[in-house]
Amino acid sequence: MSSRRSPALAPLFLTTPARRLGVVVSSIATLLAAAILASPARGAGSAAIEEAALYPRDDRRIFGRADEERFRGAGVLMCYTDAGTLERAAAGWLIGSRDLVVVNAHNFIDRSGAPTRPVGDCFFRIAGLDLYFDPETLRLGPPQGAALHITDDWALLRLLWPAPEAVEPQPEPDASGVAAGAPLRVVMVSPAGHGNTRLAATLEDCAIHRIDEATETHIRRARHDCNDGYGGSGSGLFDEKDRLIAMHSASLDMNARRAFDIETHYGSALLFEGDLLAAIREQLRAPR
Repeated sequence: MSSRRSPALAPLFLTTPARRLGVVVSSIATLLAAAILASPARGAGSAAIEEAALYPRDDRRIFGRADEERFRGAGVLMCYTDAGTLERAAAGWLIGSRDLVVVNAHNFIDRSGAPTRPVGDCFFRIAGLDLYFDPETLRLGPPQGAALHITDDWALLRLLWPAPEAVEPQPEPDASGVAAGAPLRVVMVSPAGHGNTRLAATLEDCAIHRIDEATETHIRRARHDCNDGYGGSGSGLFDEKDRLIAMHSASLDMNARRAFDIETHYGSALLFEGDLLAAIREQLRAPR
């Protein structure tokens, strides 16, 4: 394994602390297709959404009921802003069990590792249900004292109570066998949607073009050409057998609408392997 760390995350992260209110909006259909990652966010009462994309090609389509059955465990990290507005922060996944959720670490810390919002300001929305986290269970990917990078941009959280039996989680993922080399066709599933499309939740056929060497956390970064927008962090990348293999973290030159370039214009996702996979397995096997 290489000891090199991947480049630091692009400046996509929300750094404004949030405050929780007592009122919860229960239906995802009442929220506009807005996102809060990394810039002043637009909430449910916002102005019209400007359609945009990373690349000239934009094949995103609506994530529907049949897709929910195909891509199990898809949910939304809902958080309150500092102004008290409830917004969709990012995508998240019920993973391996009905009470374990994986999201990006940058939802809770900045690039230096400093906290940006308490877990209590957020909850997990899935299948029309609002499920709350146990704040004491937050586990962050970056090693103690390390800056946040693509390959450790993950966080695990336990729910206070498991989701109902009707809500199925994603199976335990394992991307350690994904080979580098030829482009890999994938589907990016974005249950929280993107701030640059009117679709509340999307999926898109796209491709991973390069898988970088692993860092010291034994996780590799995948460079892909899937369209993204603010709020798309945490989106899942699925292979042609509908297996979850990676979680989206960040993209370069948001809304540029220019051709994919493997060095200067691409999206980054971290594979489910190494320390992330070990942490998931540890959580799934721990007594509750």
